[in-house]
Amino acid sequence: MNGKAKGYLLAATAAATYGMNPLFALPLYQSGMNADSVLFFRYLLAIPILGIMIKARGRDFKIKRKEIFPLIIMGLLVSLSSLTLFQSYNFMEAGIASTLLFVYPIMVALIMVVVFCEKVTLLTVFCILMALSGIGLLFKSGDGSTLSLAGTLLVMASALSYAIYIVGVNRPFLKDVATLNITFYVLLFGLSLFLVRVDFGISLIIPEKWYLWFNLLALAIFPTVISFLCTTSAIQYIGSTPTAILGALEPVTAVFFGVMAFGEALTLRIISGIILIILAVTLIIAGSNIKTSLVRFRKLFPRIPIKKQ
Repeated sequence: MNGKAKGYLLAATAAATYGMNPLFALPLYQSGMNADSVLFFRYLLAIPILGIMIKARGRDFKIKRKEIFPLIIMGLLVSLSSLTLFQSYNFMEAGIASTLLFVYPIMVALIMVVVFCEKVTLLTVFCILMALSGIGLLFKSGDGSTLSLAGTLLVMASALSYAIYIVGVNRPFLKDVATLNITFYVLLFGLSLFLVRVDFGISLIIPEKWYLWFNLLALAIFPTVISFLCTTSAIQYIGSTPTAILGALEPVTAVFFGVMAFGEALTLRIISGIILIILAVTLIIAGSNIKTSLVRFRKLFPRIPIKKQ
């Protein structure tokens, strides 16, 4: 397998594993656990795994004093995004919640335009309108009832928090910190939010059945550690843009497991909404490459000069 093919495979794996969040979280909810307890254990179990990975690569945990505060903010943003997403599962089908979450790249584009004065293009406007149309189609659940406004707002808060994190983590103040170390400290500082929310362990709900610990461990490994590793490796092989485009598999995976494992309804309207959102995000991520691709395609069919009579 050549490097490019391996990169695409890794990117697809990263997206698919992140879409497994509902698969492992919903059974924990059904057992009586809440979002705070589930996420507390998810972060708690993922941190030592990442620590082992850092030591295995021969790195240390040192960070500069000026990097501590930005990492705390990044950690709180990620934990807030996780919390609001997992809470939204209580109000709507997990597959739809995960699909709505995938508007975060569009929010990133808007932040870059408003805050950093990047030029807005017609393609960006078109993609935003397309995504909003997709959200409109998803604003009813499989049985035809309108989705909970609270659930929708929670997902939008999750997407916005993650979008701010995506913009912030690429700022110069963290440019000297290794990606693996950033993730380690983001999870470490993010854990503090859930530690407070479970009253420092007083209101923590511990799984009563032993096999539910496999769900918690799976949450720490698949959507967290494996997804991160594959994303990082994929970027090294094929770059960030193709890796991000394959991130469209995240909501597809979530919907797939929602339908197959939990019997969630999948209608033509929901499918259309998903397609619109995925197309919008794919176009806005790949927009800079579209013109180049069209020019290359046009060169395959050169004009034949017309001979004058």
